Amino acid sequence: MSEMPKTLTGRCLCGAVRYEADAPFRPVSVCHCRQCAQWTGAFVMATSVAADRFRLVSGDASLGWYSASEIAKRGFCRNCGSSLFWKPNDATRISIMAGTLDPPTGLKLDHHIFVADKSDYYDILDGLPQEAQWSAMPKPPAGTS
Repeated sequence: MSEMPKTLTGRCLCGAVRYEADAPFRPVSVCHCRQCAQWTGAFVMATSVAADRFRLVSGDASLGWYSASEIAKRGFCRNCGSSLFWKPNDATRISIMAGTLDPPTGLKLDHHIFVADKSDYYDILDGLPQEAQWSAMPKPPAGTS
């Protein structure tokens, strides 16, 4: 694995929404909850960064937000439908869908959450830690809030 860049960039499928974020990043979590599955058609892999380290570069008019629950909203491209972000209502951090990041990222999978909610058509065989639900917010990298 290469060293993680200090700034990561990413975009939606059509390129209308472009963003960048500055390190440090949380390792990638894999979420198997029903809401993520319904939003994307599968499980979600995401990293996160402090909200003040995230910048929308272009596409403000194309970025839509859906209040999926009482605790968070989900960001998507209004043009191509790409699932991009998960943002808690307290807005201290923003989760970024790992597949929307431009490689190389230097990121690594860390653990699985909501595995009790996963569908029956796949198994988790990577040996990473698994949480039946979501016991707590995944810890941000050392030295961050």
